[in-house]
Amino acid sequence: MTDVLNIPTLILGVSLHMLLWEHLPHWGTWFSRLLGVLPRPLQTLYEQWRCPYCAGFWIGLLLHAVTGQWFIAGFVQLPEFWGPAAVPLSWFIDALAFAALNKFGVLTLTALAYPAMLGHQAKEEFMAKMSAKSTDD
Repeated sequence: MTDVLNIPTLILGVSLHMLLWEHLPHWGTWFSRLLGVLPRPLQTLYEQWRCPYCAGFWIGLLLHAVTGQWFIAGFVQLPEFWGPAAVPLSWFIDALAFAALNKFGVLTLTALAYPAMLGHQAKEEFMAKMSAKSTDD
C-alpha cells in the first residue's frame, strides 16, 4: 500500500489543515488581523474551507502543484482515449482521493485529541491537589 499512496504528502496535508484551521487562529491575534485585511471573498473561502474534505481537495491540488508528487501513483497516466483532458482529470481525481484520506486523518486526530485532553486536564487537577495538600501539611 505504501507504494501506491504517498503517505508523506498526506501527513503534510493533514498538518497544513490542522495548522491553518485549528492552531493559528488561537496563537494570538495576529492571524485574525491578517485574515481581516484579506478581501472579503478570501475571508469567506477561509471560513467555508474548514471542512477537512473541502480543504483537503485544495490542499491536495496545491501540494501536487508545489511538489510534483502524486498522491496515488496510478493516476500519473490515464488511458489515451481521454486525450488532452487526461492531465487535468488525473489531477482532479488524485485531489479527490487525497481529500477523502485528509478528512479521515483530521477527524482521527481530532477524535484522539479529546480523550488525551481530558487525561491531561485530570493530571493537572491531580497535581494541583497534591501540591495544595503538601503545602497544607
